[in-house]
Parts: sequence; structure tokens; C-alpha cells
Amino acid sequence: MCRILGSFAARADRPDPAELAAVSARQRHGGPDEHQVLSGPGWSLGCDRLAVTDPCGGRQPYRLTHLPGILAVLNGEIYNHAELRRRLAARGHRFPDRCDGTLLPALYAEYGPGFAEHLDGMFAAAVLDLRPGSTQLVLAVDDMGMKPIHFHHDRADGSTRFASEIPALLAFEGVRISPREDALDTVLATRTSYSAHTALDGVGVLPPGATALVRPGAAPVVRRRAPHDARPHGDTQDVLRHEVRRLATADVPVCAITSGGLDSGIVTALAAEHARETDAPPLHTFHLTYRGKWPGSEAAYARSVARRARTVHHEVVVDPDEIPSLLTRTVRHLGQPNADPIALSTYALFRAVRENGFTVALTGDGADELFGGYDRMRAALAAPPGVDWAGAYADALSAAPRLLREHLYTSSYAAFVADQGSAADRIEQELRSAEAAGADRATATSAFETRWRLPAYHLRRVDHLSMAWAVEARLPFCQPSVVAHARALPVTARHGKRALYEAGAELLPAPVLHRPKQPFTLPIAAMIAPGGPLLDTVRELLSPARLVLGGKIRADRVDRLLARHLERPNQHIALALWALAVHELWTEVVQGMRIPVGCAA
Repeated sequence: MCRILGSFAARADRPDPAELAAVSARQRHGGPDEHQVLSGPGWSLGCDRLAVTDPCGGRQPYRLTHLPGILAVLNGEIYNHAELRRRLAARGHRFPDRCDGTLLPALYAEYGPGFAEHLDGMFAAAVLDLRPGSTQLVLAVDDMGMKPIHFHHDRADGSTRFASEIPALLAFEGVRISPREDALDTVLATRTSYSAHTALDGVGVLPPGATALVRPGAAPVVRRRAPHDARPHGDTQDVLRHEVRRLATADVPVCAITSGGLDSGIVTALAAEHARETDAPPLHTFHLTYRGKWPGSEAAYARSVARRARTVHHEVVVDPDEIPSLLTRTVRHLGQPNADPIALSTYALFRAVRENGFTVALTGDGADELFGGYDRMRAALAAPPGVDWAGAYADALSAAPRLLREHLYTSSYAAFVADQGSAADRIEQELRSAEAAGADRATATSAFETRWRLPAYHLRRVDHLSMAWAVEARLPFCQPSVVAHARALPVTARHGKRALYEAGAELLPAPVLHRPKQPFTLPIAAMIAPGGPLLDTVRELLSPARLVLGGKIRADRVDRLLARHLERPNQHIALALWALAVHELWTEVVQGMRIPVGCAA
């Protein structure tokens, strides 16, 4: 697991070492163990390494002496690297260590830009081919988009630059800081940047399962690969057990995140089972809560899961007075607005994981998208013919429903959104088109969630905020065999996570199985209420002076919305206020990202 960076251009001058050092420094929190950047005429390739697999080997960028001219860097884990190594060794390739990424130059030599089709894991990889006559840069990310690559192509000089994190990418000279005009509407409509866009104009993110081919002076050509060939065997519990055991095996200490819900509970139970059966030390589990009495606490459920699984349980208690500073740090690390209040909890939780000596953490992310766990998915299935289920689905994704957004916008910004179209419009169209093409609603909504929503909203957040503390988050539900298994289930088994409830029946306590669904998040309505720790921060960020300067939001209407919330705290209003505040803070933070300084956690 690492942070990677690089540049590729047709010109012959060598990149500025000071500039490359600034880019590396911006994401070094995610790779504190080793740093190296190589460069030559028109190119650079670098890595900040978090040593997980073969910590004593695996020096990046990867180079093999018998393959001069091929360089590679990797962020992530290749879980089938032993199998690939045997296959490549049979073809005459030699490797200096057993690090998973060391095989990338040989894999590329055999399969060219199609090398990523053979990888099973979570990865963002870059291969630079400097051999005469075949000079090119190839970028690739895993099928689910667990590991991101952000990139920028300069049309003026034909150069392409990339990095694992947006703040690092912005340290490259020539990558301008220009917020997209539709960023505010997108964060209110979807809570984050949607599809392959980021909130910055000209900065893209490689879509899940995509490979980008970059030739000298040309723009990246992005194509989606066929999904990794996975043939799961057994029932849901068997498939999950296999993946959890595979991901719980590492050369560094491994723990689990236990929210107290079904998904993380199953992962916890299976990981603890694996530890016992392999005579490993007991599994450590982590759960975050806030000091004081707050609505929606899941601490008791998490303790129940831990007791049943016989783990060493850590209940991480955060002082609410720290929340405003956590907000600034999470926005800085994410590099773009994300209106999910869970971001603050995620950041603080992985801090505790690292402080307790763990480098790898198993999580339950991805289950809801694959197994139909969201209320909006159930509502879509239940909607009768003639009802606008796609519009209701899009509204359920939002931080502020369509009518509220239109109420808050200035007339000029409302006209811009109406003319350009909203991300919500594109979501509705995609869902309707899928149904018109013959897909059932369960399949249509799951396909949308896994292709766009999961990577943009959840996986980038988990990646950035775990790596902010040099922790590798591993996601069993996002592995190819689990994805293939879930998609092969009948709709009835995916409806309301029925297959997961059956899988967890003998693993989890009854109260956890029978409790209402609840996201692991921040009690945002209570924290913006009178006397709450976030009220002053939100008031400052949504001050009339700031909003009038932005020219997109009616300050008077926001002021009345906040007054309504203070009179009678409401979760829906609180989320809209939170999204507006996060966007305002992001616009302030992003302007300071031109300064080439390290982004310390």
C-alpha cells in the first residue's frame, strides 16, 4: 500500500526535482516508510511506500534487471501475486523479492497494457514503458475503484500528471486550481463529486475497472476492462469466509473495524474465527463513539459483536470539542467536498488504529450496494408502475432534495443548473435507461451504486482517511468473488440483504441481527443544535458575507433554514446545512493547496 505519482510529456526537459519533492510531500502521510522518485527527459515516476507485503523488499519504482526500460509503481495489494509469480517465473522472469508489486514489469512485458486484467486485488498501478518505439504510460485501477488515481492533462503542452491524492496533484506546476461551477449543486444533489469528475475543473479520477493509455503529447485514452474472472464456490458465508481469511493474512498487524452493524459484524466474526483456527493472537476490533450522550450510539452493539467473536475490543472515545478541527483536516485530506458526516468519524477511527500499532484494518464497506441494503433500494423495488421511483431514488441520495436546492439557489445559479443539468438528472436518466433496457430495479440500482456511488462516496473517503494515518483498509465485500456471487443471486436474496442475514445468523448476536439499519455516522442534527459543538463552526461557514461573496446561495434563506433547525433540530435540515458548510470550507481550503508544503495528518 502506497501513494504514487508521476508525469509524462513529449518534451525533452527533465522535471524539476523540487516540484516532485513537493508532490511527494503532500501525500507522504500515506507512505511514511520509504520514498523514491525517478525522472528523466519528459517523465517522472514516484512512490511513498507503506510497507505491508514483504516489508524488507519491494523497493519502488519497481525495476527488473532483465527488463530495462519498464518501470512501475503500485498503490494497493495484489492478492494473487504468488500465483502470478509462478506463472511468470515459468516464462523465465526473475524476481529479487516476494513483494506483490515487483512482478508488474514482467506482467506488463508479457501482456502489455492488458496487464491489469490478470490482477486480483485492490490497486492503482502505473507502468512507464521507455523502450524505444513503444514509449507510453499506462494507468490502471481495480474493478471496484478501491484505490484511486487522480490525473490532469494539459492541452497546451500535452503533458499528463497523476497522483493518488488531489492535494498532491495540485503541487504539480501547471495543474490549476479551478473549482467546477457545478460543484456546489453536485455536492448538494449527491453529497460528493459524481462519476469520473472531481470538484476541480480539469482534474479527473480513473473510473472503476479502467485502464488509461497515455502516449507522448496525447490525452489519456480511457477504456473499461472486462471484470476480473471470478468463480465463487459455496454459499454467501463460504465466499465471505474465503475472502476474509485471504485479506486477514498480512506481514503486519491486522485488526477489524466493528461498527455494531451486520456487515462489519460478519467480517469481524470471520476474521476472529480465522485468528483462532490459525493460532494467531486474538483479533483486535475498533469502534468509535463520542463522549457524552448522543442519539444513535452503536457502542453497545459493537461490544456485543466483540464479545461474541472474543476479540480484544477498543472503544475509541472522541471529545466533541475536537470535531471542528477534525472537519478541517478531513476536508484537506479528501481534497474535495464530501457531505457525509461519517468522514470525521472515519478519520478519528483510523487515527486510533494506527496509534495502537495496526497497519491493516478490515472493514464492511460495499455490502449495502451489492446486497440491496439501502432503504432507497427497497423503496425502488416496492414502487408501483407509474410512480417516479427514479426521481425519488435521486432525492434519497441527496444532502438537500431538489425542491430545497432550488429554493436555496440564487436566480443566476438556478439558471446555470437548469441549463447545464444536474448530477441528479443524470442519475435519474441512468436508472430509467437501465430499466428501459430490461434490467430489473434491483440490478439497475446495484449497478449504479457499485459503478458510481460506492467508489465516489465511500471508497475514496475510506482510502484517503485511512491512509491519512498510514493504515491500509481492506474490503472483503469488494473482492471479485464476493461481487460475482452477489450479482448471481436471485433478486429475493439481494432484497434487504437477505443473503447476508442468513450468512450472519450463526455468527452474530440476535440483537445485532434484529436491530434497525443505521449508518455509522456523526449525530449531526444534535451537534448543530443549540449548545452543540459544531454550531459555531457551521454559523461561521454559512455567514451571509461568505455566501453573498460566492454568489450561488441565498444567504437569507440559509439563515432561515438554520433558524428552523435551531428551533426544532431536524436530521434532513442538518444534513443540508452540513453539506453547504463543507462546500464552503472546501473552497477555502483548496485555495491554499498551491503552497507546496507537506500535508501532515
